[in-house]
Amino acid sequence: MITDYSIQAVAINAIPLIFAITIHEAAHGYAARKFGDNTAYVLGRVSLNPAKHIDPMGTILIPLILILTGSPFLVGYAKPVPVRFDRLRNPRIDSIWVALAGPGSNFVQALAWAILWALLQGFGVQEVFFTAMAKAGVMWNIGLLVFNLFPLPPLDGGRILAGLLPVRQSIALGRIEPWGFFIVLGLAFTGIIGALWMQPLTAFFLWLINSLISPLFLLF
Repeated sequence: MITDYSIQAVAINAIPLIFAITIHEAAHGYAARKFGDNTAYVLGRVSLNPAKHIDPMGTILIPLILILTGSPFLVGYAKPVPVRFDRLRNPRIDSIWVALAGPGSNFVQALAWAILWALLQGFGVQEVFFTAMAKAGVMWNIGLLVFNLFPLPPLDGGRILAGLLPVRQSIALGRIEPWGFFIVLGLAFTGIIGALWMQPLTAFFLWLINSLISPLFLLF
């Protein structure tokens, strides 16, 4: 029974996760191209082909461990899309939009999965697999959205913060980047990010999405 459940859990989560990460990274590359840097486009990273973005550790191993251990938070990451911020037409402002493109795409996807879930409920579709997949799509995208907004480089939130800070403080924040991911992992394992960041922001975005789709339920 446990093995069957594990296989089903992986199957339910695989499609939403792959879409969430692939579109997130492609959105960064697309935004960078729009604002003047075509590095990602030239390297073929503005693509919806998952193989272009999959990282064995962040896209496969870490999410799989989280699923099988019943973690309350679902996060993962892909190979970062290369962006030459110095090539952007207005590097400080445009870098904020490039960084926001990834989390923004996750919010749109979470909303789309929530709409699908509402439609399945409204039309009385009782197929558990698709209902569970729609819920997983919401949670994966909200998880990636909230995690990537954490204000520490190299996460998107760190790049957004760097673009908002005065030059001196922005440079100081940038020096943290080589160790930023290890700091984030340490905060995650100690539960600090979960309690002070993931939980409240996840609750907020779930409330926001629920508010946006609530008119759908009036149709049924």
